Amino acid sequence: MSALSLALIFLATVAAMEGFAYVMHRWVMHGPGWFLHASHHRPRTGMWEANDLYFVIFALPSILMLLGGVQWGWGDWATAIGAGIAAYGAIYLGFHDIIVHQRVRHRYVARSPYMKRIVQAHRLHHAVETKAGTVSFGFLIAPHPTALKQTLAQRGREGVRAAKGLEDVGAGG
Repeated sequence: MSALSLALIFLATVAAMEGFAYVMHRWVMHGPGWFLHASHHRPRTGMWEANDLYFVIFALPSILMLLGGVQWGWGDWATAIGAGIAAYGAIYLGFHDIIVHQRVRHRYVARSPYMKRIVQAHRLHHAVETKAGTVSFGFLIAPHPTALKQTLAQRGREGVRAAKGLEDVGAGG
């Protein structure tokens, strides 16, 4: 298989992973897999949360394809797919865990319109603490934040967490 073909398989896999991630996030993590994902919509109390198991689960196909391509003779196409899945995982880790959730402290500030959009969209996703009513399930492609805010407003802000600093407002003296 030519290097160009392998590069195209790799890039197609990275692109397809965004669709896969959307489907898994929307209908599995916010569906029957909520028992793990719920920890990610609550304040973290330590270094790890139950939701981190998804990173391991989603790494398994990459590991399988890499082993198949490199060790088990499946072909270079399997290696390209495994590498594409791993590349998407690295992009996800950098964007989601490091940039948005700052699990590794840094000084990066989103300045480009694209980065501002996806960071804000993901933060709006986390504004909802419940399994249902959440918006924006993609990681690298996201609706405009204005549309997401309108959707949340139409839903009557059901499940939306209180703004920081306002948790005790109205509790009385």
